Amino acid sequence: MTRGGMESVEVFTTEGKGRGLKAQKEFLPGDVIFAEPAYAAVVFDSLTHVVCHTCFKRQEKLHRCGQCKFAYYCDRTCQRDAWLNHKNECSAIKKHGKAPTENIRLAARILWRIEREGSGLSENCLVSIDDLQNHVENFDEEEKKDLRIDVESFLEFWPAQSQQFGMQYISHIFGVINCNAFTLSDQRGLQAVGVGIFPNLCQANHDCWPNCTVIFNNGKIELRALSKISPGDELTVSYVDFLNVSEERQKQLKKQYYFDCTCEHCKKKIKDDLMLAVKEGDNKPSAETVKEVIQFSKDTLEKINKARLEGTYHEVVKLCRECLKKQEPVLGDTNIYLLRILSIASEVLSYLQMFEEAAEYAKRMVDGYMKIYHPNNAQLGMAVMRAGVTHWHAGLIEAGHSMICKAYAILLITHGPSHPITKDLEVMRVQTEMELRMFQQNEFMYYKMREAALKNQKIQVMPEPSNEAPPSLFHKKE
Repeated sequence: MTRGGMESVEVFTTEGKGRGLKAQKEFLPGDVIFAEPAYAAVVFDSLTHVVCHTCFKRQEKLHRCGQCKFAYYCDRTCQRDAWLNHKNECSAIKKHGKAPTENIRLAARILWRIEREGSGLSENCLVSIDDLQNHVENFDEEEKKDLRIDVESFLEFWPAQSQQFGMQYISHIFGVINCNAFTLSDQRGLQAVGVGIFPNLCQANHDCWPNCTVIFNNGKIELRALSKISPGDELTVSYVDFLNVSEERQKQLKKQYYFDCTCEHCKKKIKDDLMLAVKEGDNKPSAETVKEVIQFSKDTLEKINKARLEGTYHEVVKLCRECLKKQEPVLGDTNIYLLRILSIASEVLSYLQMFEEAAEYAKRMVDGYMKIYHPNNAQLGMAVMRAGVTHWHAGLIEAGHSMICKAYAILLITHGPSHPITKDLEVMRVQTEMELRMFQQNEFMYYKMREAALKNQKIQVMPEPSNEAPPSLFHKKE
């Protein structure tokens, strides 16, 4: 079954996995298979005043809705574009006295759209909201309790003059949000800013080593090919970060999405050996030592999270250095516990402008990632980009330029040339190429000019380290 704008894919049913998406034609790495606007989407509660409620861009100055005083927009255009979806919400917020939580707001937007259009197939949708999985029957006691609270809060907010829906149907909508909602990121893809429902995307099944990736670009979700896809191939995306052993990924998928992952990488535990690698050679550590170091790493990661939340970054660096001292004689270069510490250390040291040490850790992190991740993985691309910028800040122009070029090649496939982060990277690539030529012609002059430039123009400070992981694909209510 295909519909307008979605001719290149079809929905099919697979045994044991339910519905899935299949390619109708050949795709090459970087091709956009389809772009889909949200059926309904909202900004996170914590960011309602700093992110546009229409295009989800972070802006310094936003215009506030004069009626409800809750919604914010970039300009009049965004405000006009929002009105169809905001009209009912606007009067409901005024009447209710305050805006409810993001979950209630998203459910309300979905139900107002159903009130307007009916619950059948919308234009360019392969499935209706009614047909999306809700997994309510799989909820544990805690989740059922949360669902009851959400339904009660929703009924308090939902206006009497709007169409009334039964409890079961409202529960279905919350179930759909719980297991199908997608995280929306800001324009540069670095921070999760909202949550939305995209019915076509919901049909793509999970694989830990997928042939597609999903990116939020210019107000739409893009499904992009990561490798060559032939007509008839199933289109898959990864719901979780690959940087975890198969058993942990399976646990996470079961807990969040209620299915057992039987992909090739999980069944055969592919790359688990790399992620748990220990030092080889004459002084191979004992199993007991490895166990101790991994426990020490887990404990340290907890302390690091606490210190990051408190903003005590020098304490984070101290904890990372202590942990690396314990890890280095015992864990292999691709061990995920070592890589996690290297990643945090390089990010925080860059922020503190201790670029040389940061670059050393970033290089080791990238070398490890390259052996584990799919060569066209968005998170790999972003990590290589950060490492390249860190090397540039450290004055290591050759390594910096090489990493920026590598990151650019990955992001062209995962994000595409029109994405703001790819455009930023292209500017950096051109700049570092020019600097590299200057460096190769006259090293002494290059450093003199660099020194002068940095004195006149304050070095670009790295963004403050985030306490969150990069935006994950599907949004899970905490």
